Amino acid sequence: MKYTIPKGVFDILPFEPKEEDRWRNSDHWLYIEEVIRGVAADYGFKEIRTPLFESTDLFVRGVGESSDIVTKEMYTFLDKADRSLTLRPEGTASVMRAVVEKRLDQTPGPHKFYYIGPMFRYERPQAGRYRQHHQFGAEALGIGQPEQDVEIIDMFYEFYRRLGIQGLTVMINSVGDEESRASFRHALADYLKPHFDKLSEDSKVRFSKNTLRILDSKDPQDQQLLKEAPSLLNFLSAEAKEHFERVQILLKKIGLPFVINPKLVRGLDYYNKTVVEIVGTHLGAQNTLGGGGRYDGLTAALGGPHLPSVGFSTGLERLLQTMTGQNIAFPEPPHPFVFLIPLGEKSLDHCLTLLYQLRHAKIPAEIDISGKKVQHGLQMANVTKATYTVILGDRELETQEIELKEMASRQGENLRLGELFETLKGRYNV
Repeated sequence: MKYTIPKGVFDILPFEPKEEDRWRNSDHWLYIEEVIRGVAADYGFKEIRTPLFESTDLFVRGVGESSDIVTKEMYTFLDKADRSLTLRPEGTASVMRAVVEKRLDQTPGPHKFYYIGPMFRYERPQAGRYRQHHQFGAEALGIGQPEQDVEIIDMFYEFYRRLGIQGLTVMINSVGDEESRASFRHALADYLKPHFDKLSEDSKVRFSKNTLRILDSKDPQDQQLLKEAPSLLNFLSAEAKEHFERVQILLKKIGLPFVINPKLVRGLDYYNKTVVEIVGTHLGAQNTLGGGGRYDGLTAALGGPHLPSVGFSTGLERLLQTMTGQNIAFPEPPHPFVFLIPLGEKSLDHCLTLLYQLRHAKIPAEIDISGKKVQHGLQMANVTKATYTVILGDRELETQEIELKEMASRQGENLRLGELFETLKGRYNV
């Protein structure tokens, strides 16, 4: 039987033979993760790693019972003790569970965390959307001021900037506090009632469960109906309005461009006050690179203290597809500094000793141990993009002289065999 990969997932390989799949190259993923760790360190965020599965109720409470994730997309199963578990569909609920359970808010220092890892959602696979997808997310806890919102927005914008992504648009909105949303829900419901029969089936369900979620509908007919709908911004309480205005002032002060999108509410039920999305190009209709916002009541909903919190997450698949679509150059992947080609048993033993001597000195080195002809070794040296090659056979062992060849220029130089290690060490450390 020939096994094939399940629908909606993919392999990340050291190379991709198809041009359209080159975003799956594992060297590109390693580069993205390196940039993530760099920007997180610069902004003072520490890494947190949570399990791939949690109690189902955590996501029902944390993500929201009326969200599409909970109602349609979760991978839920019973374990052998009949406990309902779910593969994590997003990262925030798990991080908040860890904060509450381990009382991380009681530890000294800023409470700012980031994560990198796979998430799981059963949805129709399309460009940038997969049943297993990967996210970089960050959460900041304990600070309710708008300055914390701006730090999160700026960190992710800076992350995209460091990757070289062009054509970014930062969209912000405020979904207010509970007082603001209660007033707006009534106004939105009154506006939509005469048009109820024209709403999509999903939006009809949302009308009774969470009317605000209709604003998040991607259905063209829903969007048309919403054009004349009241704006949530006109229903903000004085405190929520002041918070949102301060966010705008600070974004302008640091020179971060943004637009206000009054229809932006995000897809999760826990948001309040600031919400944000950053969109890009080359992904068609699914053009959102990342998003987030403030969720001040989430820790309390999970049985912990009331901690003001704000976060953001971004899909790595979408980032990589955008980068390849914009022809952004990735750094050259690591390659051997020297490639050793032994010819014969005696020279193989000598090369193996040298190989490990080089590696223990932190000099990348590779060897052809296939026992095939010298041409095979040279082809492998080309494929691995080695800087230098050394061919060692009986003649070289007898004369104790070898040729060190630079692959780019094809220029060679003769060296004493005993000088080779120190010569390579000196050149690599220049």
